[in-house]
Amino acid sequence: MAEETRKYTLGGYMIETYCDTILVVDDNQAILTALKICLAGAFRRVLTLECPDNLVATLKKEDVDVVLLDMNFSLGVNTGQDGLFWLRTLKKLYPDTPVVLMTAYADVQLAVKGLKNGAADFVTKPWDNDELIRALRDAVEKNRVVVPLDKMEQQHVHRVVEQCHGNMSRAAELLGITRQTLYRKLKTDN
Repeated sequence: MAEETRKYTLGGYMIETYCDTILVVDDNQAILTALKICLAGAFRRVLTLECPDNLVATLKKEDVDVVLLDMNFSLGVNTGQDGLFWLRTLKKLYPDTPVVLMTAYADVQLAVKGLKNGAADFVTKPWDNDELIRALRDAVEKNRVVVPLDKMEQQHVHRVVEQCHGNMSRAAELLGITRQTLYRKLKTDN
């Protein structure tokens, strides 16, 4: 299956991205089904879990771009503490994976706690499909690092010089440039 890509501009750079994988964690099977349908057009893969106990194991196996995490998993308890626990766990183990929290029992204090603990955003049930997709896409996009080409070249030149243990002739040869050009590239770093 060919990967789908989207192109957009960001800060004057043309960016091409692959459709993303989302992991949705909610104990309500009807919610998971609705979200799978809702998110199918926005994400290449929609993975679902009914129980957060398998969350860490799933993230070890799957390359996930964003997690949509329900806040309440204990029967009759609507404090959001379950979601905050799993958010802290995820941020400790996978700090670069954005997490969007979702709950039907939203209040401002809970949202603030979630954001302070590293959530990328906070969504309430029932959700607006367009707003939910926007929040998830924004979380993924904020997490992407766009490195300008000249910065990438600079990093590459330094790595090659390092690998050659400072031997500039060898580094220039590996880079396919003259030593004079190599010195000039290294000088422009300072």
